[in-house]
Amino acid sequence: MKFNKILVVLFGLFLINSVTLFAQRKEMTQEEWQSEMNRLTERKATLVAELNTLKSDVASLKKTKDAMQTFDACMDELYALVGATKADVDNFRKQLNVLSGKIDGQEAPKADRQAELDAMKKNKISALPEFFNKVHDQLQRKLDAWVVAPTEIAYTVVKGDHLWGIAKKAEHYNNPFAWPNIYKANRDQIKNPDLIYPKQTFKIPNLTEEEKSQYDKIRRNYKPAPPTQTAN
Repeated sequence: MKFNKILVVLFGLFLINSVTLFAQRKEMTQEEWQSEMNRLTERKATLVAELNTLKSDVASLKKTKDAMQTFDACMDELYALVGATKADVDNFRKQLNVLSGKIDGQEAPKADRQAELDAMKKNKISALPEFFNKVHDQLQRKLDAWVVAPTEIAYTVVKGDHLWGIAKKAEHYNNPFAWPNIYKANRDQIKNPDLIYPKQTFKIPNLTEEEKSQYDKIRRNYKPAPPTQTAN
């Protein structure tokens, strides 16, 4: 109501000012004055109609707003569709972040990561828009692209070979001090580590991180014996 009164006052001032300015420009006849009043009255009616329309729109928007759910209520309703609570979804999100980190870092074994992802795919929470693409597409693509190095390779002995030299090869351990690893993996063929024979095929297993560290330390600490001096 207060707004309407202000509008009427403003329109009245506008009307008086318009008529006064018009009258100042030229002397008005009665017909001209009446025509101007009619025009302004029509303008007033148009403005009032527009105001009423705006008031109706505002009332409609307010009604719509009052009928809308809060964000939290909407999310709870969405979670209910997959039989979950907010706590369930929060826990799923944490598990997914952990698994994503393992896959990105290629934390072996790959089979375990695939099993974890498969379990998350079976969880209905994975159908939520927040998770669907990552669980059912992105992470599976990363797993598919993850090439697992063989746990061991085969090597056929040639003339002149010895375990020290085989371990020293760059394609094997690049560290001759790791020769005991080859010896232990092939005890069924090697009776004496100083005696190996051409055409024997040995398994060259991968070194664990602990073994790599152990043999690297041995190599760093190795000090060759000084050359033997002959007596004059």
